[in-house]
Amino acid sequence: MAALFRGSRNLLQRCNKQHVDLALVCSRSMASKTPVGFIGLGNMGSPMAKNLLRHGYPVIATDVFPESCKELQDEGAQILDSPAEVADKADRIITMLPSSPNVIEVYTGPNGILKKVKKGTLLIDSSTIDPSVSKEMALAAEKMGAVFMDAPVSGGVGAASLAKLTFMVGGVEEEYTAAQELLTCMGANVVYCGQVGTGQAAKICNNMLLAIGMIGTAETMNLGIRLGLDPKLLAQILNMSSGRCWSSDSYNPVPGVMEGVPSGNNYQGGFGTTLMAKDLGLAQHTATNTKTPVPLGSLAHQIYRVMCARGYANKDFSSVFQFLREQEEEPEKKGD
Repeated sequence: MAALFRGSRNLLQRCNKQHVDLALVCSRSMASKTPVGFIGLGNMGSPMAKNLLRHGYPVIATDVFPESCKELQDEGAQILDSPAEVADKADRIITMLPSSPNVIEVYTGPNGILKKVKKGTLLIDSSTIDPSVSKEMALAAEKMGAVFMDAPVSGGVGAASLAKLTFMVGGVEEEYTAAQELLTCMGANVVYCGQVGTGQAAKICNNMLLAIGMIGTAETMNLGIRLGLDPKLLAQILNMSSGRCWSSDSYNPVPGVMEGVPSGNNYQGGFGTTLMAKDLGLAQHTATNTKTPVPLGSLAHQIYRVMCARGYANKDFSSVFQFLREQEEEPEKKGD
């Protein structure tokens, strides 16, 4: 009798598993028939859109620079001329743009998304912008019957390519599941932060800490080298001690210490100094508005702005190590 019971239970479990597997296949099949719009095919947007294609979603895309679209088009995406045209063809749209003015233009401009957006469309903005602009876009979208969510990312180009980004999501909680369906195709972590703008708030706080940590790591490594320590040895010691941080163990700014990071490639690729300066500016703006003291954040902002003016604008933000090395050489030159 016990054997019969076990056999029946195993059969039931197999049937349930088959039912679940079939349901998953059906849901993926149905989802894959629904196009996803993607606007902004830069260093981050392009690999994100490719990962949607790899998960079976037809992608309808556009970018202000037509040459940015070719690679995605070769992988099967449909390319259109404007955000408005994308909005006319897709009811789920992701945007990945450089700054607040770009987001405002893409959503509310003459050829913007909101000119042709359909009621019920889900709009997900993964740009890093001022939280107040996210709130403005959400209100504008709501008037057109659409839903806007902010979902900025952390992880950089490497994580975007490997679909290992972290998404920080702000918006109507009831829409979070719908957004999560798409975001999990492009990221390893998707975190709901609260109402519209809270995703941006989390991202700005993260990047302020990232900048401070990178400058601290660069200063520490530079000092150690000047004191005669081998940089690889110093990095090893830091990473087994209390000074360990992401900038020291995953993204070391000293050339030759790590492979596969911008410091090993003349600081090319990665997260640009200009973008870091922009994000620190957002942190400064929000800190001023909330009367929050951020002395180290302010100093980091100043350093990255100076770097932009000194020829580092297009280099990865870890080039602050090289910048500091140049600062120590200048007094010596003046002394000569």
